[in-house]
Amino acid sequence: MRTRTTVAAVLGGLALSALAVPAAQADGGGLQLPGAAERFGVSRSVMAAAADEELPVVSKVTVNGGKDIVLGTTAAKTFTVSLTASHSGGIQDAYIDLWHGKDRDHVDGVLVPNEQAATCTAVSATTSNCKLTITVTPRRDLFMNTLAGTWHVTAGALAGDEAGSVYWNNLYGTHKVQRLSKLTVNAAPEPVKKGKTITVTGKLSRANWEDGKYHGYTGQPVKLQFRKKDSDTYSTLKTVKTDSTGNLKTTLKATVDGYFRWSFAGTTSTPAVNATGDFVDVR
Repeated sequence: MRTRTTVAAVLGGLALSALAVPAAQADGGGLQLPGAAERFGVSRSVMAAAADEELPVVSKVTVNGGKDIVLGTTAAKTFTVSLTASHSGGIQDAYIDLWHGKDRDHVDGVLVPNEQAATCTAVSATTSNCKLTITVTPRRDLFMNTLAGTWHVTAGALAGDEAGSVYWNNLYGTHKVQRLSKLTVNAAPEPVKKGKTITVTGKLSRANWEDGKYHGYTGQPVKLQFRKKDSDTYSTLKTVKTDSTGNLKTTLKATVDGYFRWSFAGTTSTPAVNATGDFVDVR
């Protein structure tokens, strides 16, 4: 996006210092996104003038090592965000945040960096790898369950030239922020005679960021899997849906010794999870 529209988009979204945590309230009551002028300390007039010049090129934006950000009910999580940027004048600073909402005018969640400036390591005279960290806390930064899912990623870079060339894109990419899931299993009776009925139960639950507890995840398809005692591979026997409280239950005939587990594939808001296998001795 090496065009005037890159800077113009910045000027339309300037609101508050990126050092505020997590963000300020807009006049209409919603959250406002951090802006490039406040983050990099470059005036709007300088940025507008720089639009006719070379702009930084940003690539390889990485959030949390490419893994989804998963939060339970209490523990905070600090993760690394990074990008690679290039400019003929070099790179002196960079910025990455995550935000949730319909668009820049309708924002209900913002996760901003802990640092006032990125740590940028030059790999050549024109290119640098820059890193920042972000800390997110359930029930503070993530105060509504509706915040689970896909977040937007902002990426910005400040060149080392006299013009103060800036790249800024509030819609550079997306990343998932999810509610931690838990899954249990119990196969009974143990031991059991060959040919007799085994009842396998369990529960799928996930973090509730509003009340700080775990509640059953209802109506979700979960696979019942089995591996023989001397095997390392699970195979799927059937799929069962969780009930109105997240519980699972099914029956089958005992055949050989082995481990039963439930396996959940995950959703946009909730990560995949496997229960720890429960061993059944068949006699």
